[in-house]
Amino acid sequence: MFTKEDILQIQQKGISEAQIETQLKNFLKGFDFLKLRGAAAVGNGIARPTEDEAEAYIQVWNDYKAEGHAITKFVPASGAASRMFKNMFEFLNADYDAPTTDFEKTFFARIHDFAFFDALNDACFLNEGKGIDALVEEGEFKAVVANMLGAEGLNYGQLPKGLLQFHSYDDCAKTPVEEHLTEAALYASSRGEAEVHFTVSSEHRELFQQLIDRVLPEAQEQYKITYKVSLSEQKPSTDTIAVNMDNTPFRTSDGKLLFRPGGHGALIQNLNDLWSDIVFIKNIDNVVPDRLKADTVFWKQVIAGVLVQIQKQVFAYLRLLDSGKYSHDDLEGIIRFVRHTLCCDVPGLKDMEDTELHVFLRKKLNRPIRVCGVVKNVGEPGGGPFLAYNPDGSISLQILESSQIDQNNPEYVKMFTQGTHFNPVDLVCAIRNYKGEKFNLPDFVDPATGFISYKSKDGRELKALELPGLWNGAMSDWNTIMVEVPLSTFNPVKTVNDLLRPQHQK
Repeated sequence: MFTKEDILQIQQKGISEAQIETQLKNFLKGFDFLKLRGAAAVGNGIARPTEDEAEAYIQVWNDYKAEGHAITKFVPASGAASRMFKNMFEFLNADYDAPTTDFEKTFFARIHDFAFFDALNDACFLNEGKGIDALVEEGEFKAVVANMLGAEGLNYGQLPKGLLQFHSYDDCAKTPVEEHLTEAALYASSRGEAEVHFTVSSEHRELFQQLIDRVLPEAQEQYKITYKVSLSEQKPSTDTIAVNMDNTPFRTSDGKLLFRPGGHGALIQNLNDLWSDIVFIKNIDNVVPDRLKADTVFWKQVIAGVLVQIQKQVFAYLRLLDSGKYSHDDLEGIIRFVRHTLCCDVPGLKDMEDTELHVFLRKKLNRPIRVCGVVKNVGEPGGGPFLAYNPDGSISLQILESSQIDQNNPEYVKMFTQGTHFNPVDLVCAIRNYKGEKFNLPDFVDPATGFISYKSKDGRELKALELPGLWNGAMSDWNTIMVEVPLSTFNPVKTVNDLLRPQHQK
C-alpha cells in the first residue's frame, strides 16, 4: 500500500507504520459509542461546596502554594479565530452591501463598543483614507469588514483568538493572552513565580512571542512576580492520516499522503512535557476584564483546594497499601472513598479477596487526578459530565461530547439534552504520583474514544481521524472529580458579537 516515499514521509513525522495501520483500521471499523449510566448531577457525581467549605478549600490551596510546589497554567491557544468571524465573512461575500441580518446590524450598531475599534479605525484611515464612521455614513460597510478580516488591515480573519483585542481598559485594549497572564498571577503563582504555557501554531508563534515580550515587564512590575512563559506547538507525530470515502489513503495532487492535525487531544503530549505538580487548564477565549475576575479567581482556588485535599487522601491510601500494614476495614474505607469521592463503581468489588482488592485499589488510585469545574447547562454547545462505563466494566465520571453518544439511542439523547451541567473546560490537574514521579500521561488515554469527521481538500471529500479529546478520552483513565462553579466563571467568545456581552465590556 505504501511506497518508499510514503514510508519516508511517515517517518519524517515521527509516526510509525504500526500507528498508521491502526489509524486505517479505525477508519474501517469506526468507534463504538460509549455506554452511559446517566448524566452527572449535584449529589450524583457533582459536588456543590457550601460557602464555608469553599473558604476552607481556598485555605488548603494557599497552604499548598506556600510549600513551594510547581504550578503551571496551560492554555490551548493555537486555533485560528476564523470561525469567530464566520458571520462577517458571509457578509463580505454576500450579494448585498448593507447590513441585513440581525447579526450584521448589531455588529455595526455597536461597532464603537469593540475593544479593537481604535485599531480598526486606524487601519481604515491607512487603507481607505477615512475612518469607520465616515465609511459607514457612505455605505462602505464591506470596506470596514475587509479591514478587520484581511491581511491589509487587522488580519483578524487569520489570527488566533489569543492575539485579538478582547477588552477595553482606560489606557489600552487587552488580548486573551494578557488576561491569562493576569489570572496566573492571581491564583496560580508560587515561589514568586507564575508559569504559563501556551500551545500555539507555528505560523503564529513569533507573534505570540512578540506580544509576550512587550507586555511581560509591566505585568511583572504590577504583580511583583517573575513570569516564566513558554510556548509549544502540536507535535507532527500526533497528526493523523486522511482517507478517501472508501477508506484508502488520501493523496494530494503531488501524490503525497495527506496528514491532518489530530485535534486538541494531541495536546496530551504537550501537557506530558510539563514537569509541574499542578496544572490549570482553561480555554483561551474564556476570559473577562479585571473588574469581573474576582469570581474566577475565587473558584479556581476552590477547585484547586479540592484537588490538593483529595490528592493528600489518595497519597495516604497508597502509602498504606504499599506498607502492607492494612486491615480489611482499611480496605473497606478505601472502597468507600473510591465509590463516593471518586465516583467510581465496580460491580462485585466487595466480593474480591483482600489480595485482589489491594491490586485493584492501588491501580485505581495511582493515576493522574483532575478536578473539573462544571456550570449549569444554559444551552451552550459542547460536552457535559456523565457517569460512563469503562472497558473493564467499572463506572467513572467522564466529560463527553455529543459525537461520543449514540444519537439513535433515545435514552442517551435524553440524558445528553436534559443534562443539568456543562463542561466549560475548567480543569485543575495533578500529574505526579505519591513518590513525586511524573505520570506518563499517554498511558491514561482511551484510544477507543476517537472519532471520524468529514472534511474536504481541493474540492475532494475525505475522512479525518480525530484523536481522543484532551479533556475527553485523553483523560479517560484519570481520577475525576466534578465541582459546580458559577456561570459567572464561564464567558466564552464564539462569535465576534459575543464581545458585546456585558461580561466583555468596560
